[in-house]
Amino acid sequence: TRITVDRRVMGGRPCIRGLRVTVATIAGLLASGHSEAEVLELYPYLDAEDIRAVEQWAAEHGGKRRRAAVRRSRGHG
Repeated sequence: TRITVDRRVMGGRPCIRGLRVTVATIAGLLASGHSEAEVLELYPYLDAEDIRAVEQWAAEHGGKRRRAAVRRSRGHG
């Protein structure tokens, strides 16, 4: 798959194809209004399919991650 998780790469955060580019980084750029073309210009070694994989991953996992982060920040482990 295009989204990989390896504890040896970026501390185990989901990355794109094992590269040191996290899903969160790309999802954040897209969420803040950057276009796909702008993201691909910033990261020329990515491609449109990588962007689609990030969007799909974020749709499937984004809410779960945010809820877990909120629980941790409140001291609920």
